[in-house]
Amino acid sequence: MKSEKIYSGKRVLITGHTGFKGSWLTLWMKVLGAQVIGYSLDPVNDYDNFNLAVDKNSITDIRGDIRDKEKLEEVFQKYSPEIIFHLAAQPLVGYSFEHPKYTYEVNVMGTLNILDCFRKCENTKAAVIVTSDKCYKNNEWCWGYRENDPLGGYDPYSSSKACIEILVSSYRDSFFNIKEYSHHKKAITTVRAGNVIGGGDWSKDRIIPDCIRSLEKNIPISIRNPNSIRPWQHVLEPLNGYIELGALLLEGNPELSGSWNFGPDPESTASVEEVVNKIINFYGTGSYICSSLNNKAFHETKVLRLDISKARNKLNWRPKWSLEKALENTVKWYKNYKSCDVNKLCIDTINQWQNPSLNT
Repeated sequence: MKSEKIYSGKRVLITGHTGFKGSWLTLWMKVLGAQVIGYSLDPVNDYDNFNLAVDKNSITDIRGDIRDKEKLEEVFQKYSPEIIFHLAAQPLVGYSFEHPKYTYEVNVMGTLNILDCFRKCENTKAAVIVTSDKCYKNNEWCWGYRENDPLGGYDPYSSSKACIEILVSSYRDSFFNIKEYSHHKKAITTVRAGNVIGGGDWSKDRIIPDCIRSLEKNIPISIRNPNSIRPWQHVLEPLNGYIELGALLLEGNPELSGSWNFGPDPESTASVEEVVNKIINFYGTGSYICSSLNNKAFHETKVLRLDISKARNKLNWRPKWSLEKALENTVKWYKNYKSCDVNKLCIDTINQWQNPSLNT
């Protein structure tokens, strides 16, 4: 991995570090020797991966809202991060229907605050802004969306992610133009991932947490849309893409600015029902029922796929784990989080991903 040496000793700001993806990124950055500055709201649940796996004394752990620009500016002034991984967001489709204003304030205006701090902080040279595969105008195509396909978003969450893409593009053209890189020395990119799974996610209306909550209570799993097709991938897959891309930006490769898809291979695209059956198999027990098929609480897309040709060809990035392997490792976390050292469990998972020979 190019990133093994690049991040050692680097000051890395991770917004949303207490969240599901943010906690895994924090752990991985510590493995790479980075000085992590985390800026986020409090974790939501006692059993969140951040609470169980991250050594709080090993990072600079800051609680704050990304809508608070004054506090963000203080963080940039004090710690002068060399790269930003911006993951802080309101991440739930269902919640966005209930709280659209909050969703746009956090996702769009919060990102605007990050971009402005990035613009003003001389020592911050790279930014990786995490959006979503849902930023595309979804026509329910059977083929994957490419980075130059039209943006859209039926629901407020998806729309807010498309807004972020437009916002970042504008800032890139206006303040971080590639043609003027020798002057400003800053590069910024957006990254779009598929349905990310892994241990430590307890969010509402996500299939893995919903399954685990039901399995722990010994009640049938209730699934809304069994035939919906999604590009499933373990959390480490896109994080590796973010990390490698960030390393290349830090090295001075502004031509890699732009947007990037990080999704699974086609064979890891599967229906919700297929995924639930595999989870039950790995867990060793459980059942499911299909519910609310004719009375959904909110609109959800039926088919969503990503084309990852750009990342394959230009970054030599490719997913390592099959859907089976991703689900096996995910279920392993949930079966052991109450009885084992979760930090070790996560670090072992990262090491197994980086070194296939360790996989069993």
